[in-house]
Amino acid sequence: MNIKENTIDIYIDFKSPYAYLAVEPSIIFSKENKLNINWLPYVLEIPDFLGSAKVDDNGSILESNRNDHQWRRVKYSYMDCRRYANTRNITVRGPQKIWNTELISIALLWTKINNHELTELFINYVFKNFWKRELDLEKVSVIIETFKKMGINYSEFKEWSISEGKKELEIITNTAHQNGVFGVPSYLIKNELFWGREQLPMIKARLTGDYSKLI
Repeated sequence: MNIKENTIDIYIDFKSPYAYLAVEPSIIFSKENKLNINWLPYVLEIPDFLGSAKVDDNGSILESNRNDHQWRRVKYSYMDCRRYANTRNITVRGPQKIWNTELISIALLWTKINNHELTELFINYVFKNFWKRELDLEKVSVIIETFKKMGINYSEFKEWSISEGKKELEIITNTAHQNGVFGVPSYLIKNELFWGREQLPMIKARLTGDYSKLI
């Protein structure tokens, strides 16, 4: 099996709790099935389908342009994520705003290029600390400090992030859209797209041809 056939592309966005919850199961799945993971950023445009809002530390709404239906969806989503997070001792605190994850997505690309062996460590660190509300994803100074702490090369990152890094992210986003990606986590393997970590059993079935364990 060549490298391409043995690789699974996994699209994530650090502001998605569903993507966060998918990281560990995806790593385990890939190891069990001898797959190499190609982690790819995908920046969700949440206001396009769920509106936007800001809340304070107590969850009180400071500003919002969401309708009742969108609020119900948002509240259910975080309730659902916490159910799963609690079974794994993972902290998922609702964000106080919709974060712009373009810069941290570019930081993921930088890590893959400069310290590929630290990619999963970087992903886990960012997810864990962001969902504890302890990491500002929008500040380049915070990201550079994260690089320093993790032993990731940070020389020239700031310059790269506003030039080549931004272009690279645009290319990946355009390719993702061509492949049908619209949300995270998304898995692309052998030119077939799957959305959500609950699709892992189906991916397994597609790889092995054994559908007997699917409900």
